[in-house]
Amino acid sequence: MTNSDLLPAGKLPNVLLDHLLRRFSVTDPRLLVGPQMGVDAAVIDMGATCLVAKTDPITFATDAIGWYAVNVNANDIAVMGATPRWFMATVLLPAGKATPALAEAIYEQIAMACAELDVALAGGHTEITVGLDRPIVSGTMLGEVTPERLLRSSNVQQGDDLALLGAVPIEGTALIAREKEADLLARGFDLSLIRRAQGFLHEPGISVVRAAQLAARAAAVHAMHDPTEGGLATGIWEMAQASGVGMAIDFDAVAVPPESQALCAAFGLDPLGLIASGALLVALPPDQTGRLLDACQAAGIPAQIIGQATAPGRELTAQRGGQPIPYPQFAFDEITRVFG
Repeated sequence: MTNSDLLPAGKLPNVLLDHLLRRFSVTDPRLLVGPQMGVDAAVIDMGATCLVAKTDPITFATDAIGWYAVNVNANDIAVMGATPRWFMATVLLPAGKATPALAEAIYEQIAMACAELDVALAGGHTEITVGLDRPIVSGTMLGEVTPERLLRSSNVQQGDDLALLGAVPIEGTALIAREKEADLLARGFDLSLIRRAQGFLHEPGISVVRAAQLAARAAAVHAMHDPTEGGLATGIWEMAQASGVGMAIDFDAVAVPPESQALCAAFGLDPLGLIASGALLVALPPDQTGRLLDACQAAGIPAQIIGQATAPGRELTAQRGGQPIPYPQFAFDEITRVFG
């Protein structure tokens, strides 16, 4: 093995992950939605209802890691049209650094986040682990939905509008501000801007549960997806890949808060490729778009149309600054350039 064989931190490259999922997936007639690119959670037929299951680890945001783990897993349940119900956590604490206070703080965060979402903490596992330099929490969220209300990110239809609810990159902005405060101060950033960016974790927040539930009620939605690692551009690509359609995207319509613009500029990052929990992609027929936008406006949720789904087999196209550009691709999340 050479250095060229080593993979950087973050998700596996899409091509490699797709290869592994296709090679090692096992079929089961009750598994309605299994592992594939661009799909948010597994769906299992339980008869009158469907069980929706998601697992996701948290390795950053260590000062709020328990709260974070609940919310990012709940997001992937909600975008399937399901209600998050039960949460399980594997909590790994670093040997030589773990204290009773650290364990209690993480459990308090988990309990608070579960209470906010009306989710029950159903179990899990906690241990002190050799070889870690910070805590890691791997969460599993279970939810349920009736079959007729189940949504799939793979159900985008040709001609659909693509709406973005929220802004980007909320998650990446909060992570950088919380983990790199000293660095940002040394670069001359105003402390008030840093504090605002740190607060993005809660306001506007990384949860899209409320937005997803509102969208599913307000309009005849075809598909939803929450962009995470790889940012908004990758989330759109995942949706298109899963659905087998093209996309025409106007990135000028994407809301990027000034705090996000400033932090991305400081580290030379593209906001479109930075981890983006807190944003929600919704694909729906154009005759339903007005209903969605009106409901979002009434609820105080920012929403805009950023593109349309094009014919099956078509490429993704984009414009920025009013000019056509190659569709932006990110082999790895931009945040790896900050944290290595």
